[in-house]
Amino acid sequence: MNSRTVKYQCGLGAAFAVVAVLLAQTGCERTESRPSKAQETRGQTQLVARNPERIALTPLDGDGPLDQKIAATQARARSAADPSQALERLGWLFIAKARVSFDPGFFALAEQCALAMDGRKPNSPESLLLRGYALQNLHHFKEAERVARELAQRRGCSFDYGLLGDCLMEQGRLGEAEAAYQRMADIKPDLYAYTRAAHMRWLKGDLTGAIEVMEMATQAVSARDAEPAAWVFTRMALYQLQAGELAKCRQYCDAALAFQKDYPPALLARGRLLLAQEKFGEAAEALGLAAKLNPLPEYQWALAEALRAANRTSEAEAVERKLEARGAAADPRTLALFLATRGVSVPKAIKLAQAELETRGDVFTHDALACALMAAGRFSEAAKETQLALSEGTQDARLFLHAGIVAQGLSLAAEADKFFGEAAALGQMLLPSEQAQLKDFYDRRSRVSADVSPTENNNQRNKERS
Repeated sequence: MNSRTVKYQCGLGAAFAVVAVLLAQTGCERTESRPSKAQETRGQTQLVARNPERIALTPLDGDGPLDQKIAATQARARSAADPSQALERLGWLFIAKARVSFDPGFFALAEQCALAMDGRKPNSPESLLLRGYALQNLHHFKEAERVARELAQRRGCSFDYGLLGDCLMEQGRLGEAEAAYQRMADIKPDLYAYTRAAHMRWLKGDLTGAIEVMEMATQAVSARDAEPAAWVFTRMALYQLQAGELAKCRQYCDAALAFQKDYPPALLARGRLLLAQEKFGEAAEALGLAAKLNPLPEYQWALAEALRAANRTSEAEAVERKLEARGAAADPRTLALFLATRGVSVPKAIKLAQAELETRGDVFTHDALACALMAAGRFSEAAKETQLALSEGTQDARLFLHAGIVAQGLSLAAEADKFFGEAAALGQMLLPSEQAQLKDFYDRRSRVSADVSPTENNNQRNKERS
């Protein structure tokens, strides 16, 4: 759909539970056997179910408009002499359901639709594209890349290149991803091409360019596709927050929530804005709803920060316990960061980040590993990961903060001061505990000099803007 890989609550959704039971009943297994020529692009590890069609057509609960479309399409597939078209439609409905429900089980069901299609017409572009998108959103980036490359070579549609670019981007191969996205835009310059181009500019450190292109995306949204529209406005809200345009950030958050009521990413963005304005009670309210609807580590961490800042310590601790208990399955990279910044279970944090790096080698995974290594006092190793985290020019406050801490650990005072200054300039993007780390650096430095903390100046500006 766009440059994002959506984060989902792994293992906790109703659809995920249904899929797990059905896979067990149908004898589903992962096999390492040598794939046939038609299967090579789907990876060395192939999900094999004896009856994927049965899994895809199993009735599900739900009475919303999208649930009704799913049920009707399942019925159409059951009665059709050749259900291939209905299965394809069903697969994309499952993907749409995954995006609004934040249940990854629907991606697994979409993959089963693709497998059922493949059983009737092996290696068709339609089944490959559907399966590629399911795999990519389930974070099987290398398998999805192989699917995308076959699609790009065989037919070269815009969505084929979009999928390829997404897989490459998540693996940290931005040059290749940029080329794939450019081919996508050349073929069809639309909403999906604009959002990817904007994200690529942001990753490369061009916030102004990202905002310009995302503005084009906001003009291309349709109320008929509420979730994509809500995502576009949420991303723009975060860009505006980074630019220091707090009023505009609020406007874009409101617009996103108008498209999709209680949209968790928009609630998270609103919570981050309120944290920047030091409105901790309001932030806790927004983030509490966001974390309830999508209990991922990223959401829970932000909520815990708001609760602590609002002096609701026991509630914050309860949220953090949930984060630690379920985070490894839901989002190991964020859990690794959380553990490392707290200085707890540091060996586990290192292991989680290293494992994530095997499949997701982007700048943020390198940063997570750097953070875990520096928590263990392994600053020389952390410095290598920090260099990789900064290699694309991404302007991110957390990346700069961690780089400063690593430099400080290596007694590189001038370098640390530079990175901390860059983090302070984007201080509104930091969580309260991260701002406290930054403030501690300047407080210690102020005992030697009379400099005023850029973070304090930045926070004061945020209050004035609000």
